[in-house]
Amino acid sequence: MRSSSATRAPRAWRCATSAPPGAVVEPAIDWARPWNASTRRWGEPAEAVWRAGASAADVLNALGAAPVRFVPQHALPEGVAYEQFIFAQRAVPTRDNLHDFFNGLIWCAFSRAKQRLNELQHAEIARDGVRATRGPVRDAVTVFDENGALLAAPEALWAALRARRWAVLFGPLRPLWAEARLWVFGHAALEKLVSPYKSITAHVMQAPTAIETIEEADAWLASWLSAERLVPKPFAPLPLLGVPGWWAANEDAAFYDDATVFRPLRT
Repeated sequence: MRSSSATRAPRAWRCATSAPPGAVVEPAIDWARPWNASTRRWGEPAEAVWRAGASAADVLNALGAAPVRFVPQHALPEGVAYEQFIFAQRAVPTRDNLHDFFNGLIWCAFSRAKQRLNELQHAEIARDGVRATRGPVRDAVTVFDENGALLAAPEALWAALRARRWAVLFGPLRPLWAEARLWVFGHAALEKLVSPYKSITAHVMQAPTAIETIEEADAWLASWLSAERLVPKPFAPLPLLGVPGWWAANEDAAFYDDATVFRPLRT
């Protein structure tokens, strides 16, 4: 663990409730990977304490960066919807696994946007109850919450991405990626990226090019999100390992010839 102020463990971790040593057996996280840039500030020191024996909930609470508390999964009463519980209790049921650990880190990094998504989920449940299948709003919220990303990029990149013109997007337009900023929001996507494979795909939402920091991204996203805007699913699929600078193998143009990953636009 680094000794700089940016990564020093909070004092609260010293008295965190401990789980049995060695309980966390998940693969280690490579915090130097570009997709972890949004959460590294909190995640790198937190992971070390989590693996030393503290529960994920205790470690996340000690960060003091989220607008909610993290509680053990068993705190969720039987028959109560996960999203309802979060809204009513301002507490997130959390298991000791990578999926829930990354979810907690996104609560730290995108506090306002996560709250807004929970508000939208709660409003739908309050109106329609918990149904066998999610309605269009809850479905769109879940898609983005699990596998979403924000991309602030020149319009030429977005035009090629929407049209699935992969050869153009990652060929002639490749230099424009130096002007783009990409934040992975979905905690399930981050979990998959711990053990990267080529087909990991994010549902990407367009962010204004003026946004430069994660704080600005969080504020904009929270203000933009609404049921009406989410129903059409304003996302574009982006295989994350195809992003220039994110995976060494994509320096070879043949990387993008795999049509099972870089699929053409459906007609």
